[in-house]
Amino acid sequence: VQLQAYGGGLVQAGGSLRLSCAASGRPFSSSAMGWFRQAPGKEREFVAGLSWNGRSSYYVDSVKGRFTISRDNAKNTVHLHMNSLKLEDTAVYYCAAATSGVGIPREPTWYTYWGQGTQVTVSS
Repeated sequence: VQLQAYGGGLVQAGGSLRLSCAASGRPFSSSAMGWFRQAPGKEREFVAGLSWNGRSSYYVDSVKGRFTISRDNAKNTVHLHMNSLKLEDTAVYYCAAATSGVGIPREPTWYTYWGQGTQVTVSS
């Protein structure tokens, strides 16, 4: 079972990026999916989550209105569309698959599978 996150890079403040996460080894259509991030010297932070059927989502306040999480269960992928990026969005971003399909967990301990992380750097 593997999650592969990609799409990070260097972008100027105000710009956009789309992160993607491809899952292999088993289908994740019955699992909630989430994106986390970790900046240097800080703890890993929940960013956005999406229910197993894509009908419910949850965002941390700092990204509401700027980030959108989506998924394509047929392709076993999940995306994080990031707009109006700010300097404080700089971090390594991780995708994760929850242990179950119940709700949208915000704690890392409720996620079983993790991608390797992709670096997002926002410059001024």
